[in-house]
Amino acid sequence: MDPRLVRALAIAVALAGVAMVGDLAMARQPEPSDAPPPAPESLPPPPPIGPTAQQPPPVDETQTPPPSPALADKAPVAVAQTAKPKPKPVEPTGPPKPVRGPTAVLQVLDKVTAETLRFEAPVGRRVRYKNLVVEVKACETRDLDDPQPNPSAYLVINSLLSAVSRRGPPQSKEVFKGWMFANAPGLHALQHPIYDLWLVACSAAAPPA
Repeated sequence: MDPRLVRALAIAVALAGVAMVGDLAMARQPEPSDAPPPAPESLPPPPPIGPTAQQPPPVDETQTPPPSPALADKAPVAVAQTAKPKPKPVEPTGPPKPVRGPTAVLQVLDKVTAETLRFEAPVGRRVRYKNLVVEVKACETRDLDDPQPNPSAYLVINSLLSAVSRRGPPQSKEVFKGWMFANAPGLHALQHPIYDLWLVACSAAAPPA
């Protein structure tokens, strides 16, 4: 016999045996309808029904729920911070500014003749008394509402020389420049061998003598 034919017959016989074994295994398995049903899972017992059962209180949907403690504590603080106005910066207050007058009231004494004279000297103009030429630069008064105010004036005083030249204006010499104080005439006084001059007040008109 041909060996190839023998090999083909052996393969066919082996395949037929495998098919028979599979049919027997499928025949032994139970059908789906015959399988027992699965056991039911255990469920929790139902809640008790009766007077002993604790029911949650009803919720009124028309009322707004109270705020939480955290929000209740923060809300007043936030309102207070926004409503509090910012403090205005305090401007430093100093002494009141002096009141300036247009005229200085001066008094002069001639030591040789013992003559005294009170006169007015407008600010910015030169006033002459004998050999003295007085120019008031400023005249101001502090504490004007006080019964005893503090007048002061800035003066420039020149003294004319005795020898006068005909070819030009008379020559002069500056004998005083600075502030005079009516309440302290000796503090910054005119130093002149013939005349004494001091401030009386700052006013638009001369006070009564």
